[in-house]
Amino acid sequence: MLEQPELTIIMPVYNVAKYLARALDHLAMQNDMNFKLLVVNDGSTDNTRKIAESYQDKFRYFKIINKPNGGLSDARNVGLKNVDTPYFTFHDGDDWVDPGYTAFFVHAFHAHPDAAMVSCGFWLDYENKPGSIAATKKVVHGMKKKFRTYQLVSNPLGSLFNNRILATPVKGYTWNKGYRIAVVRQHHLRFVEDLAFMEDQIFNVQYLALTEGFYCDSQPLYHYWQRKDSMVHNFNLKMIPDDFKANYIVAKIVVRSLWHEHHQKQQSQRLIEASERDQQ
Repeated sequence: MLEQPELTIIMPVYNVAKYLARALDHLAMQNDMNFKLLVVNDGSTDNTRKIAESYQDKFRYFKIINKPNGGLSDARNVGLKNVDTPYFTFHDGDDWVDPGYTAFFVHAFHAHPDAAMVSCGFWLDYENKPGSIAATKKVVHGMKKKFRTYQLVSNPLGSLFNNRILATPVKGYTWNKGYRIAVVRQHHLRFVEDLAFMEDQIFNVQYLALTEGFYCDSQPLYHYWQRKDSMVHNFNLKMIPDDFKANYIVAKIVVRSLWHEHHQKQQSQRLIEASERDQQ
C-alpha cells in the first residue's frame, strides 16, 4: 500500500510555455515519485495552462490552481494555503531537477528530525554554454548553527549583481530548500507582495529566525536556468529601491535574531553560575 506523500512541490508558473515541459518531464522521472505537485498558474496568457494540464496523468498527486495574475509572491502564498503535507518546497517553471531531488528533502528531514529547514546545492545552466556548472565548489554538509546559517542564506547584494565572491551552495532561494508546513501555519508566514526582488530571502530569514536547526548538503540537485530575458538578470534602476529595502529588512531580522540568541545564552550562563554558587 502506497504511503501518503510527505512532500508538496509548489510550482508557480506564468507564461513559461517554452520551458514547462522540461520542468515537468524531470519531475516525472524522480527516484521517489510519492510527492504532491501543486501548480499555481498565475494568469498565464500563453499555453502554460494547457501544457500543465497535459501532464496530470504522469503524477499520482497533481493539482492545478488557476488564478488571476498577482505576481510571484501572491502565487507562492496561494500555494502555501493548499499544502497538506508535513514538508514542502518550491520549483520554478523554467528550471529542472535531478532524479534525487524529491527524495533528498524527505530523507534529510527523517535523518535530521531537529532540522526546521533543509537545503541542497544547485547547478547554473546557461543558454549559450554546454553542461551544468555547480554554483560553487564550496562543500557544505551537516547541521549548522544560526550565525553560519545566516551567512549561507544571505546575499547582501541581492539581485543587483551575479555575486560569485559571496557564492554559497545555499543562498536565499526557495527552490533548493525544504520547509515544515507546521512552522508556516504556527507563525502565519507569508511572502511579502510589495517587493519585486529578494522576497524569497526575506521569507527564509523570517523562517529561520523563528526556528532552530538547519541542515545543508551542497550536492547540487536543482538546475537554475539563466534566462537572458529574465527580470532578475536584466539590471535596471527600478531594482535599486527594492534591493535596498529588502536588504534592510533582512539585516534587521538577522540582527534581532542573533541578539535574542546572545541574550538567551547570557541568561542561561547567569542561571548556571547562580546555581553553582548556591551549591558551594
